[in-house]
Amino acid sequence: MELMEGPNSELMSQLIDSVKEISGLPECRNVCKKMHANLIRRIKLLSPLFEELKDSNHELGEEGIKGFSQLKLTLDFALQLLKSANEGSKLYQALQRDKIAHKFCQITEKIEAALSEIPYDKLDLSEEVREQIELVHAQLRRAKERPDSPDAQLDLDLAMAQKEKDPDPAVLRRLSEKLELRTINDVKKESLAFHELVILSGGHPGDWFDKMSSLLKKLKDYIQLENPQVDHSETEKGFIRHRSPVIPDDFRCPISLELMKDPVIVSTGQTYERSCIQKWLDAGHKTCPKTQQTLLHTALTPNYVLKSLIALWCESNGVELPKQQGSCRNKKYGNSVSDCDRIAIACLLEKLANGNPDQQRAAAGELRLLAKRNADNRVCIAEAGAIPLLVELLSSTDPRTQEHAVTALLNLSINDINKGTIVNAGAIPDIVDVLKHGSMEARENAAATLFSLSVMDENKVAIGAAGAIPALIDLLREGTPRGKKDAATAIFNLSIYQGNKARAVRAGIVQPLMQLLKDAGGGMVDEALAILAILASHQEGKQAIGQAESIPVLMEVIRTGSPRNRENAAAVLWSLCTGDSQQLKLAKECGADEALKELSENGTDRAKRKAGSLLELIQRVDHVVVNQSLL
Repeated sequence: MELMEGPNSELMSQLIDSVKEISGLPECRNVCKKMHANLIRRIKLLSPLFEELKDSNHELGEEGIKGFSQLKLTLDFALQLLKSANEGSKLYQALQRDKIAHKFCQITEKIEAALSEIPYDKLDLSEEVREQIELVHAQLRRAKERPDSPDAQLDLDLAMAQKEKDPDPAVLRRLSEKLELRTINDVKKESLAFHELVILSGGHPGDWFDKMSSLLKKLKDYIQLENPQVDHSETEKGFIRHRSPVIPDDFRCPISLELMKDPVIVSTGQTYERSCIQKWLDAGHKTCPKTQQTLLHTALTPNYVLKSLIALWCESNGVELPKQQGSCRNKKYGNSVSDCDRIAIACLLEKLANGNPDQQRAAAGELRLLAKRNADNRVCIAEAGAIPLLVELLSSTDPRTQEHAVTALLNLSINDINKGTIVNAGAIPDIVDVLKHGSMEARENAAATLFSLSVMDENKVAIGAAGAIPALIDLLREGTPRGKKDAATAIFNLSIYQGNKARAVRAGIVQPLMQLLKDAGGGMVDEALAILAILASHQEGKQAIGQAESIPVLMEVIRTGSPRNRENAAAVLWSLCTGDSQQLKLAKECGADEALKELSENGTDRAKRKAGSLLELIQRVDHVVVNQSLL
């Protein structure tokens, strides 16, 4: 049956299209990248609101239509700003950074103002969507109050490069990296963008013309000095290519007779192109194609020496090897990904996308190890497009494949940009499903992945809404010692968000926490107390902890625990006793006076404050009791 469209369909469809267009913009590659990425990330968080209202039969009303129409207009302005920030001259963007930052600030204010005009209390919205919109509001308000801090080093380098006739090469190197002007081709593109600016100015560019012209020349001279080999004209490259140099026999694969790009050694010592020998092995052959000897094993070892020789020969003869996916550049970590890793990543992605189940399992396992190895690999793997393919494998029926996929995503999520990519690929529900139904190793690594993703505030809402918390509590009960710690860490981080505290309490978190607290030898007392301390600040959490007969256990920790645990136990006790004379009476019966007095003298600063407050509460109750007895 065809579904009827809701009354809000047209306006919401326009808003959804705006968010999609903004989300699809390419990554910004200039000094505005942080502002650019932050604005896109916040706008994308509005999508669930529009999607829910599109299918709703609830009328927006005149006030709602006005608010959403204003928001649509503001998003159109945002789209134009984001596009302009990602195009044109990088030097101009750097010199005009303050003006551009002000524009981003203005757009942020306009989006926040438009959102404030929408009458949410009159709309039929789910709790999850309301929570997410509150989160967006909070982020936008913080962004208004705390605009991006200026890049002092960039400002200093720009000033030095303009002032000095022959700037320090270190200054030019930093500018080259910051502006991503690393090759002569980059400088050529920047020069074209520069000339377009002059044309747009009508021949009257203003003060920035001389500054840019001088800076561009200095950067060009520096890059030519550092990378003279890249300054070949296209004609020269074409001429060299057409000479068709003879490929040395040792550089050819014995199977395909083509130049090897990824040479690997088999157990007989012979070298082949990886893809060719892999196909041979996949076909069921157990022998070396060249010698016909039986292979002792099917492991393939990269031939680094031959690969380097082939690369040198290619460079000398103007022969280009196929470019690998992803630029693998990362300013923070440099460019230390080895050529063999780049090629390996491309081959592994091919297997993930088109291989049989065994190949997919093996490829996911290798990516898991590569992502664990170093930061640059994590960047390369993500840029090559591995994340959506790994997310698909989370639903694999093969337990080992599932383990490899979730652990690879865990390792990739160490990179903050990758966190967003993983969430945008729709991974959260699939990770939660692994947490519920996977093998114990997969469940543990799923819990660790959810913790990693929950570091970003907006993900706390989505993870809680996806049903992760009950599954984490199950792991807290049933897991290995490591699994319990992963689950506890994730629950703690998720519970920082107020809405998830209620979810955790309703899912029965308090009882297993009390069991962990009583089992001093289990090694989970620290984690249990930290979670109880955060839940005790919520009314439902406070009631559940009080009903669990927790005071004797808390008093024992206050007497004998570590300084941090005594502090958390006092914080939980303070929450329980504030406004509850029955709990205060129980604490007093358990010898709270003496224990709290000792804590107020020897505890941490926070523990001393909590102990002092509790002693005051006890003294008040004692005072009331004395007065009543005198009446």
